Amino acid sequence: MIPLIRTFMPPKDELMPELEKVLYSGYINQGVVVDEFEKELATYLGNSNCLTVNSGTAALHIALILAGVKEGDEVISTALTAEPTNTVIKQTGAKIVWADIDLKTGNLSPEDVERKITNKTKAIMVVDYAGIPMDIKKFQEIEKKYGIPIIEDGAHAFGASFAGKKIGNHFKYTIFSFQAIKHLTTVDGGVLCIANNDEFEKAKLIRWFGISKNVTRKENDISVQGYKYHMNNVNATVGLVQLKHISSVVGKYIENGKFFDEALKNIPNLELLEYYPDSQPSYWLYTVKVKNKQAFIDTLNTKGIMASDLHKRNDLHTIFNESMSSLPNLDQFENEWVHIPCGWWVTEEDREYIVRTIKEGW
Repeated sequence: MIPLIRTFMPPKDELMPELEKVLYSGYINQGVVVDEFEKELATYLGNSNCLTVNSGTAALHIALILAGVKEGDEVISTALTAEPTNTVIKQTGAKIVWADIDLKTGNLSPEDVERKITNKTKAIMVVDYAGIPMDIKKFQEIEKKYGIPIIEDGAHAFGASFAGKKIGNHFKYTIFSFQAIKHLTTVDGGVLCIANNDEFEKAKLIRWFGISKNVTRKENDISVQGYKYHMNNVNATVGLVQLKHISSVVGKYIENGKFFDEALKNIPNLELLEYYPDSQPSYWLYTVKVKNKQAFIDTLNTKGIMASDLHKRNDLHTIFNESMSSLPNLDQFENEWVHIPCGWWVTEEDREYIVRTIKEGW
């Protein structure tokens, strides 16, 4: 079976000596290795304010806190995403307001988001679904027009870019996940990219119980609610070794994605997604829209190709009942969207076989 998702790990003789070094160093908690990982991330992403944490969800929570989201507020979000994007909003006590998607991409529709803004809207959560950057230009306009911060959930889009800059540089807050199956993994972890220097310093406090690591115990005074959200040296070590390979790993996703963009054109009952101008997806998942979706999935699975829609639309979960609303574009998209293998493990022979199998019909 050609898998839909697979974890990349560097060669054992490269990774294990570094892990052994940190494991027996006597200091495995957050320390200089985490600092080094943050510096390397800053270099790769082009944002100097990279705050590593123990999960992408923790990064989202800190972003919501920095945005001032509290109980009784509203956060506009998408139902087409992994559940933590939205369960973390519930964690703040805020109400989720669903906006519909753009049928061409599966990402949030900026036009519908703007229709859903009220005087209670405190933040807008936008996902670069499957590694396709959202309509960044239009969301930047919305952020400027209303003064409402955009939180960019880039968990699927590490290495993607817009207007020549990598995702992580276009809004006040952008998060990435380093969970096991992402482009880059630290086994588990994440990072929050922050535009404002003062907020970056505040985020460091929130990450560690509200306690500053830059002053003595006597000088410390907790003034903000903090959490145990830090990354440790062991996870950071995995990340540092992973980063040495990230250009080639992400490059393979992009190479395969561009191949499918051309090879899957003009196939009956199959529609390709579109990409917004000046954006470069990182193709964490390759998404197509098909007629007879279940037959498509069954046919590919039978022939050794994993295909799946992977995520359940979030608005169907009981926990989100208070936010129920009409989402006609998502209703239509749900009947058609499906992912096929596209990552670093998909060889030229594999992708030719995938295309040939799809062209044979389902």
